[in-house]
Order: sequence, then structure tokens, then C-alpha cells
Amino acid sequence: MAKSKNETSQSAQDQNFQIDYSELRKAVLVLRALNHKLRQKMLELIDQGARLTVSEIYIKLRIEQSVASQHLAILRRAGVVKTERSGKFIYYSIDKQRIKQISSLAAELVA
Repeated sequence: MAKSKNETSQSAQDQNFQIDYSELRKAVLVLRALNHKLRQKMLELIDQGARLTVSEIYIKLRIEQSVASQHLAILRRAGVVKTERSGKFIYYSIDKQRIKQISSLAAELVA
């Protein structure tokens, strides 16, 4: 039985479709980082202050310093916060370009 033109085209597309699991894992890391209430509060706080130290963050959120540091590390690995060293202090700020990229990608996925 001969395949129709549409079936042949679909078959060719299926053969060319490949999933990049490395990129998929990175996307999951980012979405998990953003899908946590405390980390969302941290991002809001950093956004209000433009740039904050870990000390300022844990004091304002009334959490332990180690908890703040662990969550900031997750946000840093996800690429949503940037760090800047000034003397002995490390300042955290939001990578707004990265947030825009994530937001537009998420919008595409749910559309």
C-alpha cells in the first residue's frame, strides 16, 4: 500500500525530530528554581532593592542565613540572579534579560 503525500511528509518530520535532553534538563532546573514561594519572595525583594547582600535578604525575610544562601545558589545556577563582588560583600541582582527569556518561552509553551 502506497503512502499518501501527507503521511510521507509526517514520516520525514518524525525522523528529523530529536529531543535535546541536556537543554530540557536546563529548562527544568530554571522552572523548578522559579516555582518555589521563598525564592519568589527573594526575587521580589531583590527587585525592590535593585541589589542586596545575602545578609540583607535573610534579615528582611526573617530566615536563617544558610537557608538564604542555599536558595540564592539555586537561583544563581538557574541564571536568574547575578552576583557582583564589592570588597568582602557579594551583591545579588536580578538578570532581567534572563527573566524575559524565561517568560517568553513559558508563554510559548502554554499557548
